[in-house]
Amino acid sequence: MNLKELIPILESIAPPGLAEDFDKGRIGLILDRGADIWKIASALDPTDHVLMEAARQGANLLVTHHTLIFDPVNIISKRLSDTLKTAIDNDISIYTMHTNFDKAEGGVNDVLAELLELTNITNLEMGRLGEIEPMDAQEFASFVSEKLHTHVQFIGDSEIRKVMVVGGSGLRREYIDKAIEHGADALVSGELRHDAIRYAGKLCLFDATHYATEAPAMKNLCKRLPEDTVFIEDKPEVRVL
Repeated sequence: MNLKELIPILESIAPPGLAEDFDKGRIGLILDRGADIWKIASALDPTDHVLMEAARQGANLLVTHHTLIFDPVNIISKRLSDTLKTAIDNDISIYTMHTNFDKAEGGVNDVLAELLELTNITNLEMGRLGEIEPMDAQEFASFVSEKLHTHVQFIGDSEIRKVMVVGGSGLRREYIDKAIEHGADALVSGELRHDAIRYAGKLCLFDATHYATEAPAMKNLCKRLPEDTVFIEDKPEVRVL
């Protein structure tokens, strides 16, 4: 399949119009090698490991959630040039779907809600709200850890019945406010900060990591693409004492 034929399929999965304003110019086909596509790789981040593994497996399109270059650059560092060289030398185009895939039907937040077995789900645009069988905070932390295959840190001791999920770095005031507004007992996301802990009040916060809350959707994406597609795992090695 030609790359030009594949792009409308990717855009139907994650319509660019859903993206936040800050994603303008940072999503879509960010590296165009213009080749026919015979194998696709999917990953959360376009890391050197991911690109080398994509090349090893013979993929010539990499679909990622996070973009390779977020801020405009005037000087290309050796690190960036080495990454670009890997992609260019192996004729790997890169396509990014970020906040548009967060919001899209079947995207990051839908997959996260499904993995955590939420029911009666409400679409909150940048997150999902749903219900679970009642459990205490410790039980729910263990449940999240098991379902997402990750370590979990959490605050709060309320009984958990209603849960809001946001993939990525959603443990912030704007999402805490939204969770409280909609009567949630818990907010599940990544990147727990001190200011969020102090701000949350009685809302339980569960940090299941940025990677583990978003990567499952990129893995699930493989089933939705028309060509041979492989998910490349590149989970950060975080040591917890």
